[in-house]
Amino acid sequence: MTYFSCVYRYPDGDENIVRLRPVHREFLASLKEDGKLIASGPLTGGDALIVLQLPGEATVADAEQLMDQDPFTQEGVLHGREIRPWNPVINVWEN
Repeated sequence: MTYFSCVYRYPDGDENIVRLRPVHREFLASLKEDGKLIASGPLTGGDALIVLQLPGEATVADAEQLMDQDPFTQEGVLHGREIRPWNPVINVWEN
């Protein structure tokens, strides 16, 4: 598996974020069902962290393409998004 951290930047309480949050969470639930989502949730200060696991030699471009399907991205409500490869030295998710 290849792991990625994805940080979403948006102001907490933004009306468009609030409006789209249910479909955003449905999208994340589908990633979890597919085994691609490890964890997600808000960070202190209004940002959010999403941790992904993708098969094989996945690239940042693969992770970006996947997260481009998020309603937050499709609706253009994020103030920024940063996706980076992550190397969990102590990995509680691997079998």
